[in-house]
Amino acid sequence: MTNHDVELLAIGAGPANLALAVALEELGADGLAESSLLIERGPTVEWQRGLLLPWTKSQVAFAKDLVTLRNPRSKFTFLNYLRSVGRLDDFINMGSFTPYRVEVSGYLQWVSESLRKVQLRLGCDCTSVEPVRDSAGSLTGWLTRLADGSKISSRYLVIGAGRDPYVPPELSHLPADRLIHSTRYRSRIATLDKDQQYRIAVVGAAQSAAEMFRATQHDLPNSDVSWVMRSIGLRAYDTNKFTNELYYPSYIDKFFEALPDGKKQILQEMHLTNYSGVESDLLQELYTGLYLDRLAGVERRRLVPMTDITGARTDGDEIVLELTDRKTGDVHELRRDLVFLGTGFVREMPRLIRGLGAAIGLDRIEVNRQYRLDLGEKSDAACYLQGVNEATHGIADSLLSVLGNRAADIAQDILVHRAGKRVNGVHRPGAERRTAVSVPADGAVPA
Repeated sequence: MTNHDVELLAIGAGPANLALAVALEELGADGLAESSLLIERGPTVEWQRGLLLPWTKSQVAFAKDLVTLRNPRSKFTFLNYLRSVGRLDDFINMGSFTPYRVEVSGYLQWVSESLRKVQLRLGCDCTSVEPVRDSAGSLTGWLTRLADGSKISSRYLVIGAGRDPYVPPELSHLPADRLIHSTRYRSRIATLDKDQQYRIAVVGAAQSAAEMFRATQHDLPNSDVSWVMRSIGLRAYDTNKFTNELYYPSYIDKFFEALPDGKKQILQEMHLTNYSGVESDLLQELYTGLYLDRLAGVERRRLVPMTDITGARTDGDEIVLELTDRKTGDVHELRRDLVFLGTGFVREMPRLIRGLGAAIGLDRIEVNRQYRLDLGEKSDAACYLQGVNEATHGIADSLLSVLGNRAADIAQDILVHRAGKRVNGVHRPGAERRTAVSVPADGAVPA
């Protein structure tokens, strides 16, 4: 890709920025959509590509797509996608609100191909973003550098590339080809011999670990699998309809205006609705599978609960994990060929955002209600953050539930800014409200 100059650059072609692209095309953005570029480091647009397995399902209702809650008449709805590919009758006949993950991924690909104004470029790996200043020192835009050496200049920047995968420090020094985070599961499995008798450790106790544990039974059927977790066992997500109301887009205002202690309590009590749990149908499948294994006298798969990994090393071709039993304090070794990590993502701000904050000279990474980064100065440029604002906008921020409404908030804020409203200068009522909970520039998110 050669050097490029656009008005708006959106980094990451996941659901968040695809929803923004749709909003820009539908909200009459007066040329903004035509001067917007969406870049994606992958060769295709896929959703959760590392665990894009044929039997995995979304935990979010299909109507929480990129646009329906904002504009149910849009041509970009999930139902219109199904109609366009001839599968609407089949989906309705299934009688399920939650589509399969491959269907959601197909929908996102369809949306990306249906954009008519916003440009999309694949295979663009962003390495850094820097502020651009004029001769007077005023911030006027952004310079984004790509891995191929090319650069993209923009006035507006929207970062929606997701969080960085979390690797426990005890395991971080292990060889990369033996340590497989869930974000790389599908691509790594494709390189392995299906018939070989691998010894595998799965680490973690939530959905991604559960999916890999189940998947290995098909992908590597002759393998011996130990599932290591710190918890006493597996737990189901809390998905009752009362807690689900806290995922409404309308709840964002309530959370944003809450006191710090209120925010902390909400996030703590909502944790099991999205983290540290497993979807209930998958739990039943896992238990049934283990029960049938016992019934048949097969002992290739086992759970190892209440166990810490307190050390790890290599011994020839083996990975040696030091396991400490949390009940007894006993320590023993587990020798494996591969370690699969269902350990989620780093709670800090992503490296890209932290690097940008440092380049601007920010002490804290802080956004307003419209997801606009507080630059600490007047500026003709603006930057928006998507999917990393749980501390300020609630637990739904990293999920599909609020995509359409958040995209509208950002798009409309940009349009106001383009019309002459200067960041941190003259503003419309409420546009510059700040939350009492903010994120330090080093990225630490309040517990």
